[in-house]
Amino acid sequence: VQLQASGGGSFQAGGSLRLSCAASGRISTINRLGWYRRAPGKERELVALITDGGFTNYTDSVKGRFTISRDNAKNTVYLQIDSLRPEDTAVYRCRADISTTTRYRSWFWGQGTLVTVSS
Repeated sequence: VQLQASGGGSFQAGGSLRLSCAASGRISTINRLGWYRRAPGKERELVALITDGGFTNYTDSVKGRFTISRDNAKNTVYLQIDSLRPEDTAVYRCRADISTTTRYRSWFWGQGTLVTVSS
């Protein structure tokens, strides 16, 4: 199983972006999906989570600006970030709770994608 993230780059404060993370491989079911970030000098934090039923949860600091969604047909999770702030600058990584076709279930990490927000 592989997770491929994309959508990072350099952005202006107040703007928007959408990160994508596509899963591939021997996938039977994608259960939960999450986006994490690690800002410079800070610990990694979970910013958004979506379950297989579509339930979403966000860390308080991003509520109202971040939207996580999923496209099950494409095995892809998205993170829409609006009203960008310089403090959103971080490496963002996706993580997926996947059941494989070989009846193995585990969390898998995608590679990071850097988001830089300038004021």
